[in-house]
Amino acid sequence: MSKDSLRITEIFYSLQGEGKTVGLPTTFIRLTGCPLRCGYCDTEYAFHGGQVRSIESILEEVKTHGAHYINVTGGEPLAQKRVHGLMQQLCDEGYHVSLETSGALDISNVDKRVTTVLDVKTPGSGEVTKNLDSNYQCLSESDQVKYVICDEADFQWSKKHLFEHSLHEKSEVLFSPVQGQLSATELANWVLQEKLPVRFQIQLHKHLWGDAPGK
Repeated sequence: MSKDSLRITEIFYSLQGEGKTVGLPTTFIRLTGCPLRCGYCDTEYAFHGGQVRSIESILEEVKTHGAHYINVTGGEPLAQKRVHGLMQQLCDEGYHVSLETSGALDISNVDKRVTTVLDVKTPGSGEVTKNLDSNYQCLSESDQVKYVICDEADFQWSKKHLFEHSLHEKSEVLFSPVQGQLSATELANWVLQEKLPVRFQIQLHKHLWGDAPGK
């Protein structure tokens, strides 16, 4: 690939299903490739393949959707180092840019204008050893930390982890149930019972469209 290109699985326009901009029309840029293999992954189709595209062509397609909000996701976007150039140019164009990252790769070089959504890996994911703790020092109030929770053991681990690293003091913290593995109501009740300083969320897009790619 050339120095100004990325491998892209898909670019699509939809509603943001999670986080602080949930429900807002958003253009999603899904990069190809991921070094992790979470047991509940719903985007395995993005592990391989994709199309090599220039950053210029990506920006041109983004413009056609007309959305102010852009979500850079994967796979694992930071596995392709050129993604930093893409995010910088998107910010320069005036877009509100968010990055979905596993937290297994260094976020210190992410443009400070980008909202980083750091997905802390729980034991239930099978990838808990991949968490890069140094990333927590890079978080700001505009960023978010997400825990995807499989069961009660994951919940207890997540509660302990967020307090050990004081993540609720650095950024907004999100607790999400793995759809089909943990009842959303059950997780919501645990959050309330423990009076946790977190935002409970479900994946809006899955309730609207299921696991359909490009939604």
